This record gives sequence, C-alpha cells and structure tokens, in this order.
Amino acid sequence: MKKLLYILSFLFCFGLFAQSDALFKQGNALYNEGKYAEAIQKYDAILNTKKHSADLYFNLANAHYKLNNIAPSIFYYEKALQLSPNDKDIKNNLAFARNMTVDAIGIVPEVGFSKLFKNVTHSMSFDAWAKTAVILVFLFVILFLVYYFAYSTIRKRLTFIGSIVSLVLLCISLAFAFQKYALDKKDKPAIVFAQETQVKSEPNLRSEESFRLHEGTKVQVVDSVNNWRKVKLSDGKTGWLASDDIKTLTAF
Repeated sequence: MKKLLYILSFLFCFGLFAQSDALFKQGNALYNEGKYAEAIQKYDAILNTKKHSADLYFNLANAHYKLNNIAPSIFYYEKALQLSPNDKDIKNNLAFARNMTVDAIGIVPEVGFSKLFKNVTHSMSFDAWAKTAVILVFLFVILFLVYYFAYSTIRKRLTFIGSIVSLVLLCISLAFAFQKYALDKKDKPAIVFAQETQVKSEPNLRSEESFRLHEGTKVQVVDSVNNWRKVKLSDGKTGWLASDDIKTLTAF
C-alpha cells in the first residue's frame, strides 16, 4: 500500500512539473508575441500550483513592466532577487522599474564598522554561512587528528596552527550565520500597491496624516495592529497604513 502511495505521489508531482513547464513555455511564447496580459495569466497559473523560481518571477515582472504595472513589476523583480540575489539582469531591470515610481526616498547612510559588518553578513545567505561552518568543523577535526597522531615536529606544528585557525574561522562563520538569521527574521519588506496611500501617525483613520506614499515604493513592516501596518522607509520615517495597500514580499 505504501509503495502504491509513493508511486501515485511521484506521478502526481511529475504531472504538476510537466504542466508547469508547459505553462511556462506558453507564457514565454505569448510574451515574445507581445501578448503580455495573456503571458501573465500563464505565469500566474504556475504560481497557483505553488511552483516558484527566479526565472518565473523575472518573466512575470517583465510582462508587468511592459504593461506599465509599476507595483507588480517591482514586487516580482524583488521576489526574483530573493531567489537569485546576484543576478545582474534582475538588478538592472529592477532599477528601471524603480525609475517609474513617484516617491523619491533617501537612504540613511551607514558608516564604519557597522556598515562593514552588515556587508560581510549579507555577502552570503544563512545556508551558505551554515555550510561554511560545517566544512570548517570537518577541517578542524581532520587537522586535530593529524596533529594528534603525527610524529614529525613540523607536521604537528603546522596542523596545530591549522586547527586553531579553522576553529577561529568556525566561530566567525557561526557568528555571521546567527547574525544573518537575525537580520533575515527582522527583514519584512513590502511593496505599496495602492496608487496613493495616506500614512497615518497612529493605526486609525482619525489620526493625522504623516505623509503619503505611491505605488511601487518599498517599505519595511515593523509592526501590526489589526488591519494596519507600521512601516519604515529607508530614510528613517515611520507611520501606519492600511494593510490592504501593501503586499509583503515574505510571509507575514
């Protein structure tokens, strides 16, 4: 019975993969023909099957960009960038899409050790830092065993130094891994989808308007109260807006 379930599950997954691949090719063909709205329907159909990839998000963003859909294009470029953070094509197209936005928001500059530490932390993903730590554990164990069983004084000295260095690097990798995990957990980006939204000083309609935002602007969600989200801009400004006016890039 279990074998039958495994076979049925495999065939079901294979069928979904084949269907998604066919839809992706159809979407690409429609895109090349200039039928961007129809291409979007095909790409959305793939998303409805819970299939995700950087290529899918990238093509979906391109189709929205061709239709001047500012918020969706930026949203899906950002989703693609999450899966492929070093892709130059995604970064370039995202920059073009951001040029269509209305809001010109500055960035609070970081300097000194804080900037360096954050740049190094974000140079690799949490998984990459964790894998590096695991490799260094094996390296430390191997070097320590060679040191322990070696008879040559030079070999003992070299493997001892190597094991100490690998142990230090291991601790550093673990520190960056935990820091990356903490930063990723705090990171809750969202894109404004409303054409224009009022940002309030408090989470209610009676409060004063602090400022306004327009579609395509990227914000950070820092708090939530009922149907309100407290957002923070890259220039440090904060305020509350309706949750329906934004779409989060990560699970919230």
